[in-house]
Amino acid sequence: MSQLFSPLTVRAVEVRNRLWVAPMCQYSAREGVPNDWHLVHLAQFASGGAGLVMAEATAVVPEGRITPDDTGIWNDEQRDAWRPIVTAIHDRGAVAAIQLAHAGRKASTYPPFAPSRGTVPAEEGGWRPLAPSAVAFDGYTRPDELDAAQIDALVDAFADGARRSVEAGFDVLEIHAAHGYLLHEFLSPLSNQRTDAYGGSLENRARLLLRIVESVRAAAPDAPLFVRFSATDWADGGWDVADTATVSTWARERGADLVDVSSGGLVAHQSITTGPGYQVPFAREIRRATGLPTSAVGEITSGTQAEDILAAGDADAIMAGREWLRDPHFGLRAADELGEDATIWPPQYVRARRR
Repeated sequence: MSQLFSPLTVRAVEVRNRLWVAPMCQYSAREGVPNDWHLVHLAQFASGGAGLVMAEATAVVPEGRITPDDTGIWNDEQRDAWRPIVTAIHDRGAVAAIQLAHAGRKASTYPPFAPSRGTVPAEEGGWRPLAPSAVAFDGYTRPDELDAAQIDALVDAFADGARRSVEAGFDVLEIHAAHGYLLHEFLSPLSNQRTDAYGGSLENRARLLLRIVESVRAAAPDAPLFVRFSATDWADGGWDVADTATVSTWARERGADLVDVSSGGLVAHQSITTGPGYQVPFAREIRRATGLPTSAVGEITSGTQAEDILAAGDADAIMAGREWLRDPHFGLRAADELGEDATIWPPQYVRARRR
């Protein structure tokens, strides 16, 4: 059996293979409530052979949404709307995961397919964003700095979101600390200019994330818990791979099980060199430095490429995003590429298999 189509067990959850769907925002919810679009969007990947399907960045508070059209998990109506989506993923053989998120200074923006750019004004349903420091992302409204009471409330909000996610049936939880959103903003010295217990040293900048890991673990003691990091800011003086490895180790001590490794998104002046598998070296370095399982992402577009990454010991699982959008049956195609007699084929589709 290929490594790509071997199962992976995290805590008590067995995932049938290691080709997973990364969280991808759809900007299609109303008041944070997912709908039929999200059900069809996510369930199709399970039919297409994914081992794990992760729902998009889902806000734990209303002001944590990237756009007014993002999904949420801050109330019971949203929890209940997620339940049939989770059931559809399970019925097709995949594990259901959710990414718990707060967008920080990049909140209240227009979706990428809207004609406007930047921060959505209040008269169009927007709000004033919150961040570790009153430093704006280029082109966006200057955020308000979070005070100590607001930080404490956020820790509780992530725990509440985790509890509701488990009640909705999600098997796996992920804390979003990447791509320039709130927790990444606390981690990076480029966006965190605080002088209190949440700013300055690496220990202080990591404090909020680690409190959230602890609170989520307490709220969901049995669920596998991932943390998504941007391994580097791709900018001078910013967060880097060594920082990611150190904080990943601290997160493991507080209950994290796997590091989902991405990069970038914090500042507009980032300078990224892309290409096939361009973020895989970050996953490899963090895996070797910490001993934690990692998932790799970034222009991974074929079964053979994914298999080579795993066979080299660079990661334990593959997260793919755009390739699943291009081909929702990426998993079935990858199984054929690798000559796998995979049981992931739905019986309704078996007649299409190449033999």
